[in-house]
Amino acid sequence: MPEGPEVETEKLREDIHEELEHEGGAFLKRIALTTAILAVFAAIAALRAGATVNEALMERTEAARLQAEASDQWAYYQAKGIKAAVEEASRTSWLAIGKEPPPEYEKEKERRADEQKEISKTGREKEKQRDEKLAESDHLIHLHHRFANAVAIFQVSIALGAVAALTRNRAVWLISILLGAGGIVLFGVTLLG
Repeated sequence: MPEGPEVETEKLREDIHEELEHEGGAFLKRIALTTAILAVFAAIAALRAGATVNEALMERTEAARLQAEASDQWAYYQAKGIKAAVEEASRTSWLAIGKEPPPEYEKEKERRADEQKEISKTGREKEKQRDEKLAESDHLIHLHHRFANAVAIFQVSIALGAVAALTRNRAVWLISILLGAGGIVLFGVTLLG
């Protein structure tokens, strides 16, 4: 006669092990899914970060070209001014000897003054365009930093997802999800802004 009711512990142990594996497997699948989604966002954010920094560099290059053109205009403006000063000295020489300078001197003086006005206008326009390109470049650099910050947040979130999978810790996984959601918000606001 048995001393007590016999409980089949081997079957119970197998049932418990199966249930743990089934529950753990579903948990790991959820972690894998959220991590994969975050990795997609990280990849897109990284691409946008690279694209914005490239655009910013192109704008900076264009600004440098415009600066060179503006500098050329101001050098041309100064050359015209020097030429006008030389002609004025010649005119003064005529006056010093008591003779009237040839009428071409006055016409040339007026022509050079008009040319200097146009050159000055062109130089200022080039500087204005340069400033616009620099402002656009600064804006793009700002966006680049925000995209790069989103990428960093996604990377930390993905790393926490890996830790959650290894330790099967739901709290770490929830922190990963929350951090990833913050990265998505930053990415979305930057993308739309």
